[in-house]
Amino acid sequence: MATYVYQYSDWPQFYWDNEAILPLLSEVRHLQGRLIGKMETLGFTIRSEAVLETITNDVLKTSEIEGENLRHDQVRSSIARKLGLEIAGLVKSDRNVDGVVEMMLDATQKFNKPLSSDRLFGWHSSLFPEGRSGMYKIVIGKWRDDSTGPMQVVSGAMGREKVHFQAPAAKVLNKEMTAFVKWFNSTRTMDPVLKASTAHLWFVTLHPFDDGNGRMARALTDMLLARADGHNQRFYSMSSQIRLERNKYYNILEKTQKGDMDVTNWHLWFLDCLYKALKASDKLLAGVLAKSNFWEKHKTTALNDRQRLLLNKAMDGFDGRLTSSKWAKIAKCSSDTALRDIQDLVTKKMLKKDSAGGRSTGYEVRL
Repeated sequence: MATYVYQYSDWPQFYWDNEAILPLLSEVRHLQGRLIGKMETLGFTIRSEAVLETITNDVLKTSEIEGENLRHDQVRSSIARKLGLEIAGLVKSDRNVDGVVEMMLDATQKFNKPLSSDRLFGWHSSLFPEGRSGMYKIVIGKWRDDSTGPMQVVSGAMGREKVHFQAPAAKVLNKEMTAFVKWFNSTRTMDPVLKASTAHLWFVTLHPFDDGNGRMARALTDMLLARADGHNQRFYSMSSQIRLERNKYYNILEKTQKGDMDVTNWHLWFLDCLYKALKASDKLLAGVLAKSNFWEKHKTTALNDRQRLLLNKAMDGFDGRLTSSKWAKIAKCSSDTALRDIQDLVTKKMLKKDSAGGRSTGYEVRL
């Protein structure tokens, strides 16, 4: 009897209950259309800011799902440079940050470009520029070879490990991935959102690389969702919602991979997750609009470069509270200068003391 879904003779002929998923699918498609329509009424600058914020969240969260925490300012700067956007306070980004950004932008900005094994190999090489995953050397830019044993998803302490999933043997990967890429590029009639859901499950089940499979599966998901939207501007982040539901994600994935070809429950989970991601975009857009309105309101206010830099960073979101010591560190100025900058902004009603209290005074932007 088959232990995993790919061991069934009809793999990968997935099927699902259309009546069960149609109501949620229809709602998701409605929200997609409404969001795109709303964004098209806004100016270029606001749309660009929303895209920058969305892709930044996508890159941060897809990495967090795998336990890797990237720096927000580096990710944002890397994306802005590659999209040609002029923003204040750009910082130098690490090569591993640039690698994730390059993959995500290639997937979403060139969503209509055919998928190929070489393109996947390029993504993989971008994710691991040093040829290592943590302390371990891994096979880069080619399918895994299982030289160190079968590819398994394992949890638990050493000696008491629990195997959640074992991927197909490396010897079948060339054939399996050829079939996957052909299906991915096919134009046969299939709702593009359901295709995104199917592609995610199919790819992560094949687990074709030594590492990075989850991030690449989510990049493929975004690529197909961009096709569903019909353009490369991203205004919602599926990875951000998956990060919020990480345990649920791994549970439904394990159940589906240990099930049969009926993936109705997987599609229902995926659609529900996408629905929440689309709804969450309202909050993101509200933040972008608030920032735009803030600068419009204060367009004639006299500010120095340090003040503009820190106000933008505060509205873009950085770790912790905005204090005078943090101001001095980021702006590379003295504590006295930082305090004068802050007090000036308080007087101009651009900053206010936060309500958190504590040993040092914190401030927040008055939007």
